[in-house]
Amino acid sequence: MKEPRWPARSALRPPARPAALRLPRTRRSQRVLVQGLMAACVLALVPATWMRLEAGDRVGTAAEAPAREVAVVFGAGLWKGRPTPYLAHRLDAAAELYRTGKVKVVLVTGDNSRVEYDEPDAMRTYLTGRGVPDERIVSDYAGFDSWDSCVRAKKIFGVDRAVLVSQGFHIHRAVTLCRSAGIDAYGVGVDEPRDATWYYGGSRELAASGKAALDALLRPDPRFLGPEEQGVTEALDAGVR
Repeated sequence: MKEPRWPARSALRPPARPAALRLPRTRRSQRVLVQGLMAACVLALVPATWMRLEAGDRVGTAAEAPAREVAVVFGAGLWKGRPTPYLAHRLDAAAELYRTGKVKVVLVTGDNSRVEYDEPDAMRTYLTGRGVPDERIVSDYAGFDSWDSCVRAKKIFGVDRAVLVSQGFHIHRAVTLCRSAGIDAYGVGVDEPRDATWYYGGSRELAASGKAALDALLRPDPRFLGPEEQGVTEALDAGVR
């Protein structure tokens, strides 16, 4: 008769607990830790602060925006194929700019890197539902991040001056990046309630500002550049006819 094989004694022992995080015990070590944390916080805030100063008085409301031919709306995600509330608010502001004659064309820029996810077409559908004619909307399907959107607006679509539309926590970065890409930009900051999404966006902005500062300094090519397109020119010509 075969004897049962018992597990090794080591397998019966409870798993070892991870070592507890030990804080420095001496005053000097504690002071060094605090100073290090403060330095890290300052370094994280520097890019965002610089972008606020760089954007300066080029940010305001839709009513305060100067007249420009083109509005650029940055993507902000989809939910079940439709714009998220934050993106919808951006599009509402762009539709208002069009209705009041502040802009003639709306360039929607977002992610279409996979078949089942198409920000620009969802943005177009939303705008046409709010009265913006389809022929006055231009789609950029390779706006994978803010820098890519700004560079492509300038190099691919020939935009020299524009009103940018985004939430308040993002608009200073957008204005700074588009100016670095060669666009005379003014930003419309869309107001939002101070909910969990707003605080998340604000905290995420700190991390994104570091990358944006490098983009503004190094000016890399976007992930996808491609040939020049005449969509904005043709949309402006359509309004003249």
